Amino acid sequence: MSIEFNPITKKNISNALGIYNWYVLNSTATFHLEEIPQEELERMVSLGHSKYQSFVIEYDNVICGFCYLSQFRYKEAYDQSAEITLYLKQEMAGKGIGKTTLIYLEKVAKDNGINNLVAVITEGNNSSIALFEKVGYFKVGHLKNIGKKFGKVLDVVSYQKEI
Repeated sequence: MSIEFNPITKKNISNALGIYNWYVLNSTATFHLEEIPQEELERMVSLGHSKYQSFVIEYDNVICGFCYLSQFRYKEAYDQSAEITLYLKQEMAGKGIGKTTLIYLEKVAKDNGINNLVAVITEGNNSSIALFEKVGYFKVGHLKNIGKKFGKVLDVVSYQKEI
């Protein structure tokens, strides 16, 4: 098993966009309701940012997902914190890629002066919750009935880890 992380660029972002838009159309993991254009994903992943970095995930030389750190809030006092996000192709679950990705992003965050990571997860996404708990994140928040997708009102939970 070989897992590699390469920065998201304009040349490979279409791979990440395809993965993300699958989640938009088929899951509640994201609250976008319609497919997004590439420019929106570029903004979401802070394309080319030195602190809030983004990566495609390659498993045995095939892109199987993407991950990124993003600004937690747009106020300077939060600059030691970031939101952590990852998306994998459905068929790649259960191979240890998620855990390896979180550990890798934690190192990147630490190297960039970030010492607090927050994951925002739709309640009911039990595999994502289990993954974050497995690597030491703990539940710090629960927003009730905060979004609506596919005709269902949804809660969102926040998980945090100090690194």
